[in-house]
Amino acid sequence: MSANQNPSTSIWPGKEHRRLIVQEYGIFIAFLLLALILSFSNQYFLTAGNISNVLLQTAINGVLAVGMTFVILTRGIDLSVGSVAALTGIVAASFATTSATAGLSGAPYPFYLALAVGLLVGLACGAVSGVIVSRFAVPAFVATLGMLSAARGLTLIYGGGRPVPALTPEFRWIGTGSLFGIPAPVILLAVAFALSWWVLNRTRFGRYIYAVGGNPHAAKTSGINVARIRFSVYVISGGLSGLAGMMLAARTGSALPQAGIAYELDAIAAVVIGGTSLSGGVGRITGTLIGALIIGVMNNGLDLMGIQSYYQQVLKGALIVGAVMLDQKRNQGE
Repeated sequence: MSANQNPSTSIWPGKEHRRLIVQEYGIFIAFLLLALILSFSNQYFLTAGNISNVLLQTAINGVLAVGMTFVILTRGIDLSVGSVAALTGIVAASFATTSATAGLSGAPYPFYLALAVGLLVGLACGAVSGVIVSRFAVPAFVATLGMLSAARGLTLIYGGGRPVPALTPEFRWIGTGSLFGIPAPVILLAVAFALSWWVLNRTRFGRYIYAVGGNPHAAKTSGINVARIRFSVYVISGGLSGLAGMMLAARTGSALPQAGIAYELDAIAAVVIGGTSLSGGVGRITGTLIGALIIGVMNNGLDLMGIQSYYQQVLKGALIVGAVMLDQKRNQGE
């Protein structure tokens, strides 16, 4: 640098500019670095078959995480998504099974009826949690913890503690089929992501969600029906949990009563790693998608390297804590 050159005009971005770059694009940079490291660590990582496998593994958690994003943006949490997924999966499967003992009388019914029933069950579970949180002011942690237990119990009661096997090929398509070479679960995740992005970024309802999460009192003063917004996000989360539960049952070919255990942890991890603040009002659905991909890529890469799943859980926990610490530091800085 010459003596007459002003340091402020240097091509290298300043400290504040670098901080903004990291805040805006840090999650994407982290994802690319992780993929780069794994590609050098294992020759099979970047093969077409493995990439397809990663996307399939990510799809179900991605759908759950999209719904979780709506809830966390309003300063809430939904611990019931895994249990709701199991309940919707086993109810929908009972309409779409050829088994004479596991299905309802008259089954199999048309696959679209099974899908509709599953979605309704998920929406109903979300509505119950939403009413408890928004109408009775019960903390979301408590309300959804109760739904976690209730939905798991209803799953065992409805199925008698037994799986529902022999699902019809039409129903299984949403878990194992493809369209133009793209796996059906990936298509469903893409649709859920696109619709959610549009809602959060292009609609009044989306702006209200951010407003409620940012400052509920100010939002209420501005005329926003805070209770209705809070109710709605749990309904959305429940509906997407229902979709994820049916995708899981369709992929495995059998609806299991123990399905979805601890899935809420992966969904929350994807949202938090993706940059959505647990304090509400800050976050992007694109970050959630990248967060889900990071978890999927990490699990896949560690599997390829022969690392046991126990260590994967430890690493995932460290990622969650680290993401929350970064969020807290950013909030304190503001």
